[in-house]
Amino acid sequence: MNKTKLIGSFLSGRRKMISNQYATRAEELQAKVLQRLIRQSLHTEWGRSHGFKNVKDYGAFAATSPVNTYEELKGYIDRMRHGEKDVLWKGQVHWYAKSSGTTNDKSKFIPVSHDFLRDTHYQGGTDTVAMYLANHPQSRMFDGKALILGGSHAANYNLPHSLVGDLSAILIENVSPFVNHFRVPRKDIALLADFEEKREKIARATLRENVTNLSGVPSWMLSVLNRILEISGKKYLDEVWPNLEVFFHGGVAFTPYREQYRKLIRKPDMHYMETYNASEGFFGLQTDPQDRALTLMIDYGVFYEFIPMEDFGKAQPRVVPLWGVEAGKNYAMVISTSSGLWRYQIGDTVKFTRKSPYKFIITGRTKSFINAFGEELIVDNAENGLKAACEATGAQVREYTAAPVYMDGKGKCRHQWLIEFAQAPASTAVFAQVLDRTLQEINSDYEAKRYKDITLQPLEIIPARKNLFCDWLKAKGKLGGQHKVPRLSNTRDNIDELLSMNH
Repeated sequence: MNKTKLIGSFLSGRRKMISNQYATRAEELQAKVLQRLIRQSLHTEWGRSHGFKNVKDYGAFAATSPVNTYEELKGYIDRMRHGEKDVLWKGQVHWYAKSSGTTNDKSKFIPVSHDFLRDTHYQGGTDTVAMYLANHPQSRMFDGKALILGGSHAANYNLPHSLVGDLSAILIENVSPFVNHFRVPRKDIALLADFEEKREKIARATLRENVTNLSGVPSWMLSVLNRILEISGKKYLDEVWPNLEVFFHGGVAFTPYREQYRKLIRKPDMHYMETYNASEGFFGLQTDPQDRALTLMIDYGVFYEFIPMEDFGKAQPRVVPLWGVEAGKNYAMVISTSSGLWRYQIGDTVKFTRKSPYKFIITGRTKSFINAFGEELIVDNAENGLKAACEATGAQVREYTAAPVYMDGKGKCRHQWLIEFAQAPASTAVFAQVLDRTLQEINSDYEAKRYKDITLQPLEIIPARKNLFCDWLKAKGKLGGQHKVPRLSNTRDNIDELLSMNH
């Protein structure tokens, strides 16, 4: 039996559990997670002050614990970072993931306990492999190496053994020796802080390895792969790594990058599997290759709640547990975790496509949308609109951002899109027309505001120069790792900075 089949056989029990019990025991599994989190936090400061010893069910938990943003938890987290024990979670938490959900100067530091590493992040990685091997029994991925792209970390307040940095760097730092046997590059290269130096060293270190699988954020991985092709003199990646078979991706929507990867990797049997692994937790993975919706992972160290988006931002929003959601509605996600994030709003929005098992799509960010004129444009709309425009014109989008023009010199209002094309359309005007038409087809609020150009005029597209977005992130010290370009914004802060560099 080859190594891949042996590992697949070992993971088969977990695959069966996910396939069977996630569909029939979701409420029970989530209730058990909540009770475990409560039990492990009875003697923490948070547990004592919120009466966890008297919490026996979800109703009591919701009644005694408030819904929180980062601002409400920041003081507790900073005390934990300074070494205090038993604050939000039992014992001392040594690792903190620096959140990169936005490019604001203010950073969020997400506690990552030893429990959370094991019961959530590493369990998510294990389950990803289990489901991939179940869907692709002929895989030979463990005959070669995994190119895992990570960020960097640094000392946390100079405390012994305490680190702060990208989640991916924390995962690489603490990963088991077994995983290291199948991973490239070496840890000292993988954790370099300077992305350009890291990209160069990764490219040269992995060029002659037998790489069978990739893991990372699509945008940064694409930059590394293009450098590998430059050094090798090859045109296609499968000429460099003929046994490459799968890319496990997450962090940003894959839609803008899909066609670029297809042109880079010609193999008809190349596979792509999406995961939802954020700084705050590992929440979902693609269990069916034919369904873009992700399966919500409901027996990790995460208890889920959801705020209907029509209630989001209210002083007393309606909050429902997993078993209270409706398919087809947009929700803001709220989590409680084995790192001490209690009823924490992570800033992501999701929509469930079904409930048995619970499957969902990521629709955007609670702060990443355009609603300047009542159009309610979310990231999921933008991704689908760009996909249609690319298919109609043969274009490829590398990066983009969009914001409203509230009123120009002629009193006109519109959306302005700044797009860096990997392959420019023959006609930017046609691209804009298809994008605008598709947004109207999939978003009735946008369609209403575009009616006869009364409220919103046709959208405007400004082509960005090559590497504009990378240069912008670099200027902010946010090149590489899990840093992302904000896609949609109600303000012009980001787009105006980018336009000032677009020369």
